[in-house]
Amino acid sequence: MSFLSTTLDRVKPSPTIAVSTMARELKAAGKDVIGLGAGEPDFDTPQNIKDAGVRAIAEGKTKYTAPDGIPELKEAVCAKFKRDNGLDYTPAQVSIGTGGKQILYNALMATLNPGDEVVIPAPFWVSYPDMVLLAGGEPVIAEASLQTNFKLTADQLEAAITPKTKWLIFNSPSNPTGAGYSRAELKELTDVLMRHPHVWVMTDDMYEHLAYDDFEFCTPAEVEPGLYDRTLTCNGVSKAYAMTGWRIGYAAGPEKLIAAMRKIQSQSTSNPCSISQWAAVEALNGTQDFIATNNEIFVRRRNLVVSMLNEAEGISCPTPEGAFYVYPSIAGCMGKTSAGGTLIENDEVFATALLEEVGVAVVFGAAFGLSPNFRVSYATSDEALKEACTRIQDFCAGLT
Repeated sequence: MSFLSTTLDRVKPSPTIAVSTMARELKAAGKDVIGLGAGEPDFDTPQNIKDAGVRAIAEGKTKYTAPDGIPELKEAVCAKFKRDNGLDYTPAQVSIGTGGKQILYNALMATLNPGDEVVIPAPFWVSYPDMVLLAGGEPVIAEASLQTNFKLTADQLEAAITPKTKWLIFNSPSNPTGAGYSRAELKELTDVLMRHPHVWVMTDDMYEHLAYDDFEFCTPAEVEPGLYDRTLTCNGVSKAYAMTGWRIGYAAGPEKLIAAMRKIQSQSTSNPCSISQWAAVEALNGTQDFIATNNEIFVRRRNLVVSMLNEAEGISCPTPEGAFYVYPSIAGCMGKTSAGGTLIENDEVFATALLEEVGVAVVFGAAFGLSPNFRVSYATSDEALKEACTRIQDFCAGLT
């Protein structure tokens, strides 16, 4: 009899973390590797936010807090939802977690029973299906495509819903594609959900403020107020505020659900780091000016990467509306052989050969539920991106 739980047989390690780890190990071994796998900004946390963390330490705010967050941060979250999304929540409707991932996990653990289904549009963030499986549910993958710019259509959502559906997980702008749903596109999806009152909506709005050009972010409960009582609106400070290591996520929703999530958290991690919570108060309440400055840099990098990848033979790369990822198709590379002698049978083989032959680390598309593609994070320097894309171009030019 195995010592380990059979639940582990239902899940796999995170491929994105695996790629970043592999790139770091190769670099440490002296290899010339450019890592494009990490899903975090290369910007430093803004000084005012760091100062708030330092003040929290100096003022002795280093003790346990309430399991799901300090009142001051819950108030800041309520103010943020009202200011940015026109959504009214009370502190009793807010949960603070150790990163956005814990928020999503707590909600799934608190609500899923064996046989419950969760609709997940693909391409998806790698952790969604595995979190559903860990919670005892069944992920139902609804595939979008390059033809719809990786956005789910109303007909696809309708087809995926069954009497067993409990949640739709909705992510815009998306990891891994950067695709963002316009208000009109989102309204088509919320119209479907209004016809299925047993389906709840879990949003992952982590990339809300990383929106470019004329794209305007919106979230489901904002677009369709009729969904308010069955929506968990999730967000965090990791991406827009360059606070990935601080580990603060938050969500707002019906009090009964928030109370259930609190129970899960109180018996697992208990409160998020007290110092990080005070830094997050400053992030949400303080100046937001740096976001526009950072976004200008992201747009420049996005345009650079999209342009250079579209010049690579066999690659087609759409221009995303937000986040800091692109998700190019490599359909034109399938079945060819690399200069190093590797037959490109799928996108995992492509990504492995790219790393081994030219030293560029990307994440293969199958990890996100849609192939043949790969994900590039352009949250790194222009110089590194130019060199990486040049290497990708050379690699593709060598395919025969």
